[in-house]
Amino acid sequence: MSKLVALPKTDLHVHLDGSLRLATLIDLARERGVALPSETEQGLTELVFKERYASLVEYLAGFAYTCAVLQDAEALERVAYELAWDNIREGVRYIEVRFAPQLHMGRTTRIDEVLGAVDRGLARARTEHEQHLAGTEEPPFRYGIIVCALRCFMAEASPWYAQLGELLGDMPDKARFTTASLELARGAVRCRDEGGIPIVGFDLAGPEAGFPAAAHWEAFQYAHEHFLKKTVHAGEAYGPESIFQAITELHADRIGHGYHLFDAHRIEDPRIGEPERYVDALAQFIADRRVTIEVCITSNLQTNPAIGTVDNHVFRKMLDARLSATLCTDNRLVSHTTVTRELDLAVRTFDMTPKEVRSTIIYGFKRSFFPGDYREKRAYVRRIIDYYDAIEAQ
Repeated sequence: MSKLVALPKTDLHVHLDGSLRLATLIDLARERGVALPSETEQGLTELVFKERYASLVEYLAGFAYTCAVLQDAEALERVAYELAWDNIREGVRYIEVRFAPQLHMGRTTRIDEVLGAVDRGLARARTEHEQHLAGTEEPPFRYGIIVCALRCFMAEASPWYAQLGELLGDMPDKARFTTASLELARGAVRCRDEGGIPIVGFDLAGPEAGFPAAAHWEAFQYAHEHFLKKTVHAGEAYGPESIFQAITELHADRIGHGYHLFDAHRIEDPRIGEPERYVDALAQFIADRRVTIEVCITSNLQTNPAIGTVDNHVFRKMLDARLSATLCTDNRLVSHTTVTRELDLAVRTFDMTPKEVRSTIIYGFKRSFFPGDYREKRAYVRRIIDYYDAIEAQ
């Protein structure tokens, strides 16, 4: 484990509101008058943030508490700052923090304020870390922010959604989804271009079943036309068709989870007459185009208990298919994990070779949505590779 800590790593799939420190959640709740099931770390671990969950619904229950305390700029900045340092201390040198800004916006709170607060927290940690690097070969910490649109309309989740629901009146649900996600895409591009905030990607999260990605085509087309990279939660709780739609309808550059990529038996479209052939063609397409899969092993085991043990996880199959896949945490608090733990779990379970470990880690840097230009990214990745090889040689 200590050797893995020393290696430079990435986390391309980490949710801000699922990665608070427990002590911070308790502190913020007390300051903001948010009632928790327990005011101790042990109590919250037993009641809410468990080691195992019965279902995805139970897994997501804790977000009601984390989102409730993240409704102001001070809280958002603090949590982002702490998340950055939690990563830095375990050797993670690049992260892409994702969250749904609209869940943290009030009736008068602008998206600029929400995104700006998160950026300030991450930037402060980055600056502090750089002060320790003088005269060393260690690569600096870098970050980007990914904004998440939601597949369904969260009318009860935040004042912003409630207000939009009032304004849209009797508009059909699909039109509400479209409006909310398109508004987010426009706001993200504006904050990037006018505010200088490193918004690097646009995401779609939320329940897959019954909420197809196509409803958000306009938002992703807007992001696509404004050179904002795309990642989509797909294949986590639905089959290969969800992944196909993410790539073809939403121009996805990466796929979040992608766990059910190879599950031909989950295909529901009767027009697909040869499911096995369809799955093989999809996997080959993903491999050929280097559409990177953001793999979250522990999270998958917790949200889908039917998987059973880690030995049954599909990551080994992804490695054998030579897919571009990188290991991520998803939610550090909810899943009680770190990047190092996910890497250690994969190495031990799937008997990864040094070459597979190196490729998996380097894919994270190469397929990141790095906020600088291409030349800056190439120079940064080169520095990472040289540092990685030097550590490996030791």
